[in-house]
Amino acid sequence: MKKEELVKQLHRFRMVAIAEGISFLVLLLIAMPLKYMFDIPQAVKLVGWIHGALFVAFFYFAFEVFTSFKKDILWLGKAFLASIIPLGTFVFDRELKMEEEILIRSK
Repeated sequence: MKKEELVKQLHRFRMVAIAEGISFLVLLLIAMPLKYMFDIPQAVKLVGWIHGALFVAFFYFAFEVFTSFKKDILWLGKAFLASIIPLGTFVFDRELKMEEEILIRSK
């Protein structure tokens, strides 16, 4: 696989990871309080569906990066942990951003 394609793939994964992290925070900090404090369950239904789709996309792209970059299984475990811990994807993104910058500079 060409380096340009690898950079695009890693960047796409980063964007999905950020979107997944944001949706998780919206679910926890906005939708859940709306449901339990103000009795508006539709917020969780809508945001939960969006978050679920982004969660699945996160793992799809994580597995693509895992196979294309020949990462070890610990990396995949770290990606999983990042997706279930609030703010985890933002912390994980620092590592991904550094890797993306190294790839770009090595062209």
